Amino acid sequence: MDQRISFLTLAVRDLDASRRFYLDGLGWAADLDVEGDVVMIMVGEHVVLSLWDRGHFEAEVGPIAMSSGIAPFTIAHNVATRDEVDAVLATARAAGADPVHDAVERGWGGYTGYFADPDGYRWEIAHNPGPIGEKVLP
Repeated sequence: MDQRISFLTLAVRDLDASRRFYLDGLGWAADLDVEGDVVMIMVGEHVVLSLWDRGHFEAEVGPIAMSSGIAPFTIAHNVATRDEVDAVLATARAAGADPVHDAVERGWGGYTGYFADPDGYRWEIAHNPGPIGEKVLP
């Protein structure tokens, strides 16, 4: 198996709200948009973010485990500067994102903040000045 990820799929409660947030609010473009079913967005050279209607997701994958709290993962968007972190957080908040945490200097040398999309999925906006951070920048 190749060491790569092709799709990151998020099960969403309200596909229209997610469409408005990601496409209208963040200004991203859909590569596939099937009304009432799925929106697919190219987010990397070979990576697709798939926003899938929760009911259709469960019909194929199985029941979603429900509990209090947030999903135990984050989605990170790395940028080249601290100013870009602040600008992306401002754009997300203007699009209606929940401003989870303002950006702060981290003990490991980076600068990160968080927002939540309409389903509460946490996005980390990060400036990581180290070698691994530089590897993920376009």
